[in-house]
Amino acid sequence: MIGRLRGTLAEKQPPHLIVDVNGLGYELEVPMTTLYRLPKVGEAVTLHTHLVVREDAHLLYGFHEKRERELFRELIRLNGVGPKLALALMSGLDVDELVRCVQAQDASALVKVPGVGKKTAERLLVELKDRFKAWETSPAMFALVPNGPLPLATVSSAEADAVSALISLGYKPQEASKAVAAVDAKGLSSEELIRRSLKGMI
Repeated sequence: MIGRLRGTLAEKQPPHLIVDVNGLGYELEVPMTTLYRLPKVGEAVTLHTHLVVREDAHLLYGFHEKRERELFRELIRLNGVGPKLALALMSGLDVDELVRCVQAQDASALVKVPGVGKKTAERLLVELKDRFKAWETSPAMFALVPNGPLPLATVSSAEADAVSALISLGYKPQEASKAVAAVDAKGLSSEELIRRSLKGMI
């Protein structure tokens, strides 16, 4: 099991990354809540990881905080929840927001996530309720904003990255394009544009 990677962020194409560790490039997929916290390409990065082994592939998922990884592991233990749906849930809601939804048994935010209908949301809330009892006193994880000033990016590039990232999470192309178009993209990085587009959808 690969539990952590420390290296250089070589590529960033949301939600996929490549981390260079002593010349070996590890390809990972991350939730948007991790993406917002990443440094610029070429800078050092440390990610907590979870490896999923399938017959046709070994898939590595990365997380900024251990608490994110623990949430991911809790989610994929549930019936009908695979890594893709888990990442979609974690991209639309941070850890504390999801915990609050479960505690309040509030399905309204969950049903807006691609792949989650009303019945699925209600089942997830019931199955997660007991699992999240130990999480109730956990401190807030982090604000969903990048550290430091936002890097400037061309609008077309940022918009294209944002639409691509939303589609990879399961949103329909027209939904993704509409959500991105509703945000004033001037001067925003692709990460911040994704964050605002997702918040508008959830």
